[in-house]
Amino acid sequence: MLGIIGGGQLGRMFTMAARSMGYRVTVLEPDKDCPAGTLADVHLCAPYDDSPALDQLAATCLAVTTEFENVSALGLQRLAKSVRVSPSAAAVSIAQDRIREKTFIQGAGLSVAPFAPIESLSDLDQSLKPLLPGILKLAQLGYDGKGQIRVESEEDARRGFIALGEKPCVLEQRLELNLELSVIVARTSPSKVTTFPVAENQHADGILDISLIPARVSEKVAQRAREMALQLAEALDYVGVLAVEFFLLKDQQLIINEIAPRPHNSGHFSLDATLTSQFEQQVRTLCGLPPGDTQLLSPVVMINLLGDLWGNKDPDWSILLNQPNVLLHLYGKSSARPGRKMGHFNVLGDDPESILKEATDLRDQLRP
Repeated sequence: MLGIIGGGQLGRMFTMAARSMGYRVTVLEPDKDCPAGTLADVHLCAPYDDSPALDQLAATCLAVTTEFENVSALGLQRLAKSVRVSPSAAAVSIAQDRIREKTFIQGAGLSVAPFAPIESLSDLDQSLKPLLPGILKLAQLGYDGKGQIRVESEEDARRGFIALGEKPCVLEQRLELNLELSVIVARTSPSKVTTFPVAENQHADGILDISLIPARVSEKVAQRAREMALQLAEALDYVGVLAVEFFLLKDQQLIINEIAPRPHNSGHFSLDATLTSQFEQQVRTLCGLPPGDTQLLSPVVMINLLGDLWGNKDPDWSILLNQPNVLLHLYGKSSARPGRKMGHFNVLGDDPESILKEATDLRDQLRP
């Protein structure tokens, strides 16, 4: 029996991978209608930090993982006293806080965008001009573009900090980007580690919209991204699946934007286009097994399906299902709403540019 904290779509796809490999799964998730709960062997319907539920996980599971970073690090520490836990509480706690995360990445000898911690109004008294124009981001609990405000001036920064509830933030300099990239690392130990092909990502309203694999970058850039991701995983002494997001600047410099200590939306292409998916890797690393082969079988484009597509009725899925090179993945969520991730589809083919056009055309046909 394997345990996972969190029952969303990432937990669902972990559960599917684990069960196909012969494991049973317990999910800890307070939502009784969660996507993973319908597939798991056991659904503990309780808060993520519920002591009796954590004790039951420890008593019934041989290993426990998480599907998101905003889980109690103290809860993971508690579990780690009696069962294998990956990723570690230490790694998760770093990813939970942008100030700690960026400071750690810099300490590992890797580049991030120029930034300053803004933890109180007094921090705004310093000169912020070197970081402007910038983006003010909540240090904790911000994701998919939430908790972020673009600022042009010092007065904007002050207003933004107040609008965000005067909670700890980072002010990050806005940089002129060429592309956004990501690398997924699967690591069981220093000698048992691999990376997935580099993904090129496009966002809309702060949410991942399209991933194209392989990324349209030189082999030198791709190799550097993989090396930086591995260097960071080594610095974290990481066990599990780690997503590292990059900015590729106009001068071809790579800097790390953020990390996610779990499978990542930009790795969903691996369900259909690599020998081993990122969710199988999550199971393998959790169980102390070596990561599987990540050979890319075909160029692929992944398109996110958000609740905006639903309108007043379900989209016409025959638009996708009638295409022999398109694979649809729906997450089993009971209701759709704008911005909510409801599923994705992968389009495979020989020519990256052709499948990119095909994928966006299909997505446009689905729109109400």
